[in-house]
Amino acid sequence: MKIQRVPSKWAKTKVILQNQSLSMYVPDTRKYDLNVLKEMLALYTMVYIKPDRGSFGFGVMRAEQRTVILSPSQQNTEMKDSPNNDEKEQQEARILFILRYGKSAEVFFSSEKLHEALQKRILNRTYLIQKGIDLLRHQDRPFDLRVLTQKSPSGAWETTGMLGRVAAPQKIVTNYHSGGSILSVNTLLKNHMTPSEALSTINQLQSLGVQIAGQLESTYPRIKEIGLDIAMDQHKDMWLLEVNTLPSIVIFKLFPDKSIYRKIHRYAVAYGRVKARKSPYSIRSKQSTKA
Repeated sequence: MKIQRVPSKWAKTKVILQNQSLSMYVPDTRKYDLNVLKEMLALYTMVYIKPDRGSFGFGVMRAEQRTVILSPSQQNTEMKDSPNNDEKEQQEARILFILRYGKSAEVFFSSEKLHEALQKRILNRTYLIQKGIDLLRHQDRPFDLRVLTQKSPSGAWETTGMLGRVAAPQKIVTNYHSGGSILSVNTLLKNHMTPSEALSTINQLQSLGVQIAGQLESTYPRIKEIGLDIAMDQHKDMWLLEVNTLPSIVIFKLFPDKSIYRKIHRYAVAYGRVKARKSPYSIRSKQSTKA
């Protein structure tokens, strides 16, 4: 039976929100439009805008709302030319909006102008807007966690791997395909918590993977694997950024402990994602038969 994939982030989010004990992990996430952009920036000052379908962090943007004091030379033309504004008034606080994508940034003086710039990049595609999380950092670069949960050969859900993803310098996404670095979860957590706290966090991540997989399976009965993208904020609270139903597994080959990948691969073979690798003995036997 073919493995079920669910490309829509919004569809998966709605299923998870049906479970009250899991909904607490989901940051405020809505379909993008101008009114939602205004409301969420007013609430959170930082939001992420991302495509409903897609992976590797492609198309993800970040918008921030800031209050700043601008000098007369930084004011827009309308402010400078207005006869009712002297220099003192021109130096009053202004709200500005910053749009970041890749390593680029643009500044706007209204949410409408920000929306116009976003629309040029969104085009006619469905986008989501999500509360921004102030991520924990490693060497002054933000990181999040990837948790891999798979169906075991016996048919039970099991969290088989997890890793940390550290954003490349000046990047707003942590994905490996966008230049991010891969580190072990223990390496990333040890500077932010005690060993016992880190162990408790890892156990919680493992359990969360199984719970979310079970919740999604109730609507999508043929899923066999999921990858959770988990953010941890400055209070060390966990947030589920999104779920991938076609998670990368080869990335776990990067770790020195090869037993992790061997188990992941064995489970993937059992549910049909990949084919079993032929042993050198079987290859030699075939060659000798042909000879």
